[in-house]
Amino acid sequence: MQWLNNIVDELIKLHPEGEIVVSSGVSPSGTYHLGTFREVLTAEAIHREVKRRGRDSRHIHVSDDLDVFRKVPVGIPEDFKRYLGKPLCDVPAPDGSDKSYADYYVADLYAAAAIMHLDLEVIRAHEKYRSGYFVDVIETTLDQADTIKEILESISGHKVDNQWSPIQVVEDGYLKNRQFISLNKEDKTLVFKDGEGKDRTISYAHGEVKLNWRIDWPARWSLLGVDAEPFGRDHATKGGSYDTGAVISQKVFNTVPPLPLPYDFINRTGATKKMSKSSGDTVTATQLLEVLPPEVVWFFILRYQPSKQLFFDEGETLIRLVDSFSELLAKPDKTEADQQLIDLCLQGIDQPTVSRVPFSHLVASYQAALRDVPKTLETIARTEYKEIVKEDAEIIKAELKFIDAWLEKHAPEEVTFSLQDKVDMSQLSDTEVTFLKGLAESVSKAPEDADGAWFHQAIYEFKDSSGLTPKELFSTLYKVLIGKDSGPRAGWFLSILPRDWLIKRLRLES
Repeated sequence: MQWLNNIVDELIKLHPEGEIVVSSGVSPSGTYHLGTFREVLTAEAIHREVKRRGRDSRHIHVSDDLDVFRKVPVGIPEDFKRYLGKPLCDVPAPDGSDKSYADYYVADLYAAAAIMHLDLEVIRAHEKYRSGYFVDVIETTLDQADTIKEILESISGHKVDNQWSPIQVVEDGYLKNRQFISLNKEDKTLVFKDGEGKDRTISYAHGEVKLNWRIDWPARWSLLGVDAEPFGRDHATKGGSYDTGAVISQKVFNTVPPLPLPYDFINRTGATKKMSKSSGDTVTATQLLEVLPPEVVWFFILRYQPSKQLFFDEGETLIRLVDSFSELLAKPDKTEADQQLIDLCLQGIDQPTVSRVPFSHLVASYQAALRDVPKTLETIARTEYKEIVKEDAEIIKAELKFIDAWLEKHAPEEVTFSLQDKVDMSQLSDTEVTFLKGLAESVSKAPEDADGAWFHQAIYEFKDSSGLTPKELFSTLYKVLIGKDSGPRAGWFLSILPRDWLIKRLRLES
């Protein structure tokens, strides 16, 4: 956890006294997914570590719901195109309720935050703008518009348009970039040129005026007193929005910019582009927390520094992830960094939901026991994990709930199976039948405590006499047991099956 310690060390050095404010922010333009969650959890981890060291801290999450509705995401009715250009807080919810589009998606965050035990304060941008919270910074921005324009051009290296304005206005319900003409601070109005080139007067005290993104960000830092903020690496490019925001923060708002914490994106395994709300190619927070315990989600995000690109899929990556966390919990000689990571992942969790039994072992045992939880515990107790089952029984029961959801919704076809009710004899050759009956005789003489290694050796004893290749030996077994050509480790799998049932199946009696 050196990356986290380095950040917090620097924050405390920069702010030796008082409260430390960590901010995150997401536009609710679509569902909260694993990629956007990286920002939220990184900020929360910093907040947690600051508090662990005895300092006051707040985690503020800004929902940018006054942002413009730019694109209709996959899964949203096509007729929502008529709302393009409106503030997200003024677009109706896609479920037909009386909520707004922003409300609908912010609900995802609230639900996930409760499950993840997040200690964050959600600030809705539209509420702040419409309550007059931004009045002073809007006036400062318009007073120093020329200075801001010069900063943008000099830092970004790009000339801004002659019609450039530091604000957007709500014109006939839609956010527009319009040319600013004049300001009246007494009645909190301004004049702008509308789409027809006519002067129009509008209030800037009730949310009808919004600062452009590159100005809104440093203005927010100033208003909220932000000391640190994670943000996507796209904002961290030379001359990008953080660079311009830092200078605007200092020269326009007289505020020290927050410690920059850029993070890399999370891609689906094999994908070259980050997860996107609009494309629908995401793992939503809700979906993720149905199949992964919160501590494993924390583990996925925190075990590597934010600058490392991450990849995720609900198949092999998920399996390795759970097993890695299980191994960390079971590790006898944990380092200080190991324990710090575990403590962060388990904060607020009374009992872990990941046992010390490998995930793949649990998955196969659960299916071999026909998804019966007590029988699954009995099955695992017949393996080398007998003592762990005694100690971790309640944890295993909780983990099996996630495994059940994973098997139903996301498990790769190659790892799912069920025991066959009967054998299709037409699919077996005489050679295969002979092998199976011979193995049945061996199994009938097996020691009561025969383990996976014993069964593996029993199978291999037929590799020369059966006329079948090793691959064919195993595929024959899988065919009569689960109706597939492949499956879990054969020796171990046979060892956990009820002995009487297995012998009858191998003798082709059931």
